[in-house]
Amino acid sequence: MEFSNLHQVLRSLYDEMLPLSADMAAVAKGLAGLGALFYVALKVWQALSSAEPIDVFPLLRPFALGLCIMFFPTIVLGTLNGVLSPIVKGTHSILENQVLDLNVLQQQKDQLEREAMLRNPETAYLASDEEFDKKLDELGWTPSDLATISGMYIEREMYGVKKMIRDSFREFLEVLFQAAALVIDTIRTFFLIVLSILGPIAFAISVWDGFQSTLTQWFTRYISVYLWLPVSDLFSAMLSKIQSLILQKDIDSLSDPSFIPDSSSTVYIIFMIIGIIGYFTIPTVTGWIIQAGGAGNFMRNLNQTTTKTGNMVGAGTGAVAGNIGGRLMQ
Repeated sequence: MEFSNLHQVLRSLYDEMLPLSADMAAVAKGLAGLGALFYVALKVWQALSSAEPIDVFPLLRPFALGLCIMFFPTIVLGTLNGVLSPIVKGTHSILENQVLDLNVLQQQKDQLEREAMLRNPETAYLASDEEFDKKLDELGWTPSDLATISGMYIEREMYGVKKMIRDSFREFLEVLFQAAALVIDTIRTFFLIVLSILGPIAFAISVWDGFQSTLTQWFTRYISVYLWLPVSDLFSAMLSKIQSLILQKDIDSLSDPSFIPDSSSTVYIIFMIIGIIGYFTIPTVTGWIIQAGGAGNFMRNLNQTTTKTGNMVGAGTGAVAGNIGGRLMQ
């Protein structure tokens, strides 16, 4: 819940800073007006010098951009966000449904595992205090019984310690997983705020002859960064679906009374590590959906940085999994 609140804070931050783009409109209007003057004068002079009729339609471009600059938060950002927000809501609903199914299956599996342990006389006393006390009452005070009782206490303590370490390790991976998602969302929000606030300046520069591609670059970068969140939700939904299928398989196995459950959570840990590394590939995957033309070295450096970060996190997490997780599986 805490991480959900942080993601909501980022949404509120973007909404709060969005009106600041209007403050850039005054500077952008002056820059665009000067660019429109030179642009129109150049086109008219070229037509007159060549004794050709003046084509009025291309001359309307600076005025259309000027209108966009004047009403930038409403016309440009409002239209883009209105078109792209259904994609975000759709992917988020997919994620919520998968997470809901995953939580239900996890609770069902935990209950079945406890019941399976209680059915097995060799493990029942580990999962239940009543069974432990019952087994103690069945033993006497002979030397062999005392040795058995001592062994039971040691085994029960070892089981509790292993369970505590295993749960702590799972929580550690879950925190890393949520932190990776928060890093991507924070960078996304920062990029969107910069593109939104300085958007009028980009529109104004595109009025000048020779800088027309700035407009296309701004649109492609904004859409590409905006789609980071839907891609992130789809990736999380995919991991949740995989875990749901694994849990469903375990639940089917637990329906067999002779099945002995394995509480090591090996598969869960593996997919948590995959998820941590996979989050840092989201900028690259989004670039496949819409090519942010003109980003050049910037996007390449960004992708390389996120890839290196993912590799470092994966290496560190893998080392911890090898040193700690391996002992828990024994």
